[in-house]
Amino acid sequence: MQFIRFSDLCSSGQATGKRVFIRADLNVPQDDAGKITEDTRIRASIPCIEMALKAGAAVMVTSHLGRPTEGEFKPEDSLAPVAARMSELLGKPVKLVSNWVDGVAVNPGEVVLLENCRVNKGEKKNAPELAQKMAQLCDIFVHDAFGTAHRAEASTYGIAQFAKIASAGPLLAAEMDAIGKALANPKRPLVAIVAGSKVSTKLTILQALSAKVDGLIVGGGIANTFMLAAGLKIGKSLAEPDLLSDAKAVIEAMKARGAAVPIPVDVVCAKTFAADAPATVKAATDVADDDLILDIGPKTAAILADQLKAAGTIVWNGPIGVFEFDAFAGGTKTIAKAIADSSAFSIAGGGDTLAAIAKYGIEKEVSYISTGGGAFLEVLEGKTLPAFEILAKRAG
Repeated sequence: MQFIRFSDLCSSGQATGKRVFIRADLNVPQDDAGKITEDTRIRASIPCIEMALKAGAAVMVTSHLGRPTEGEFKPEDSLAPVAARMSELLGKPVKLVSNWVDGVAVNPGEVVLLENCRVNKGEKKNAPELAQKMAQLCDIFVHDAFGTAHRAEASTYGIAQFAKIASAGPLLAAEMDAIGKALANPKRPLVAIVAGSKVSTKLTILQALSAKVDGLIVGGGIANTFMLAAGLKIGKSLAEPDLLSDAKAVIEAMKARGAAVPIPVDVVCAKTFAADAPATVKAATDVADDDLILDIGPKTAAILADQLKAAGTIVWNGPIGVFEFDAFAGGTKTIAKAIADSSAFSIAGGGDTLAAIAKYGIEKEVSYISTGGGAFLEVLEGKTLPAFEILAKRAG
C-alpha cells in the first residue's frame, strides 16, 4: 500500500519550520475524579510528536476523548489531564487550546494540544467546511490514530483530503505495514484464529477469511456453533443454532480450497458457568445434555498448536475458551504459547486477545500487536479503512 510516511518528511527536511497537525488517539480511561487510570495511548503518541519537534516543526495535536455532544463542551470532555501527562512525558510545557478551528498560535519547536475534536460541530459527519478549516491550520497533516482509522470524520478523513500534504505517523504506518504483511502478501500457510462468544458478530470476518486462509481455527461460542454444524452435540453450551447453514457454508468454502476448519476432538466441560466449577475433559462425541463447553481439550489444543507452529503467517482475534477462569484457560494458553514458539509472522488484535497475551507474557513473541479493536476487525472483514484509502489517494 502506497502512502506518505511522516518519518520520511522529517528525515528529508520537509517538516522543518512547518505547521504540523497530528491526529492522535489520546482517548484514555479516567476515574470519577478525572484522573487518568491508564496512559498507554498517551505514551504511544509521544514518538510522533518528538519526531515533529526534532524536525523543527510547529506542532498541533488533537484527539477525541469520551463521547461528547457536538457543540456542547463540558468540563469532563476536556483534554486537560492529557495535556498535563503529555508535558510530563515530553519534558516541556504543552498548552491546551480551546476554540481552535479558526486559528492556532504555535511556533516551531513548540507543541500545543487542541481541545477534544469531537466537540466541534460537523466532526462525526465529516463536514467539508470544518475539514477545510482544519486543513488550513497546517502544512502537513499526520494521521497517527489507528483506533479511528475505520471512521471517516473531519479530523481523520476530511482534513487528509484538503491538507497540502497528508501522511501516516509512525503508529499508523506500523499498522498499515503489519496488516499488509499479514493479509495482502502473507507468507503461507496463513492461519487465522477467530474466537468469541457469537458467530453473528464475526460472521462476515469468517466469510472473508474463508476465501484467503489455509487454516481457520474457531474458538469460544463460535466453535460450539461449528461443532453443531458438524453434527456434534454441545449440551447447553452457548451457540447460535440459527446460523448453522452459515457455519456449514464456511466449512464448505474452506474444503473447496483444500483448507479446513478444525472441529474440536475433545472439550473441557462444566455443569455451571463459574470459576470454581469442576472441569471435566471429554471426547467431543461424549458431551452430555447438561454440559457447558468452556474450553477445547488438550488433544485439540495439541493438534492446533502443531498447525500454528508450521504456519508462515498467523492472524489472531479472540481467546479460545473462558481463559479468565484458570480451569478453562488451557486451550488459550496452549495457543498463545504455540504462537510465541512459531517462526511465523503473527499479528494479534482485539481487547480480549490483548488480555490473553498479557496474561501469558508473550508480548515480545507476537510480531505485531494491533491497537485498534474495531479497525482491526474491519480489516479482517476485508474492508478498506477510510484512513488507508484517503492516505493512499493523497500519495498518488
